[in-house]
Amino acid sequence: MVDVGAHTRAHGFELFGIVPVGPSTTAQALRNWLGKEMHGTMEWMARPDALEKRADPRAVLPEAKSIIVLAFQYTPLEIPAELLNDPSRGIIARYAQYDDYHVIIERKLERLAEELQQAIGAFYWKAYVDTGPVLEREWASAAGLGFIGRNTNLIHEQLGSYLFLCELIVSASLPEVRRTPIGSCGTCHRCGDACPTGAIVADRTIDARKCISYLTIEHRGAIPEWIRPLMKNRIYGCDICQEVCPWNRKPKAQTKSDFRVREDLVAPKLETLLFFDDESFRQRFQKSPIKRAKREGFMRNVSIALGNWGTPHARTLLREIIARDPSPLVREHAQWYTQRL
Repeated sequence: MVDVGAHTRAHGFELFGIVPVGPSTTAQALRNWLGKEMHGTMEWMARPDALEKRADPRAVLPEAKSIIVLAFQYTPLEIPAELLNDPSRGIIARYAQYDDYHVIIERKLERLAEELQQAIGAFYWKAYVDTGPVLEREWASAAGLGFIGRNTNLIHEQLGSYLFLCELIVSASLPEVRRTPIGSCGTCHRCGDACPTGAIVADRTIDARKCISYLTIEHRGAIPEWIRPLMKNRIYGCDICQEVCPWNRKPKAQTKSDFRVREDLVAPKLETLLFFDDESFRQRFQKSPIKRAKREGFMRNVSIALGNWGTPHARTLLREIIARDPSPLVREHAQWYTQRL
């Protein structure tokens, strides 16, 4: 019998489980959430074909028999408080301080699939890392990789919630591997209390329209004016609900040799982040997931952080943005702050 766990650990995955393919148990909850329009402008989530695939992985791979669910820890060293709270610096979500994890982990999944085929024979497979139509937290929870917290993150009792979840959907019928997850949120509400915009509207329910992570990455338009001051210096993503989570006190920073933090993305100075053309933005964030926000979205976020910094130097930088940035969206955010200041 092939030791699937040994193969997964060899590629740097800390956790794995195997569950049989079947209909989703949370697809209706997703439909209810979409019906309340809490997905904001992420229309791709509401497409009928995407919903069909999320409701049953066999819509993705008709021959599917098993799902190998994996977790890859990305816990970095803590950002020193003097940097985290320095308004002259931009705070980037911890996962985006690395090279693009989609590319790195997809390669690992491909190699893992090839190794398993050599060990047990040929099979069809699909690999997903956070981008495919798969309800990954449901499957990870079903395999016992952790429990779902109030902030909707999967939480492991030893590794916390700084985890990338991914899946191999395979046509091979593999023996189940499950564990009983340990822990719960209990009476703790720190994530909801700490969220500056109140995006955690109920247990395991986030209104993306209020979520700083969604607004700074996925949202393409103007940031609501009431939210702008609450973003402070978060320029790409947001980890606040994870930073305050007691389950994230235990884990040590991961030390994988092929997955290193880019030091230039740890609280960079805002004044070093003014990009007035697409090419300079692409060069600066080559291989980084930050490219997903695109230059316009990123500069919108930087303009907000400069406005929240609010010093004379910040105002000078905002005036430079107004004078030089080609995007009306970016200029509007900079202008809004110069008028307030």
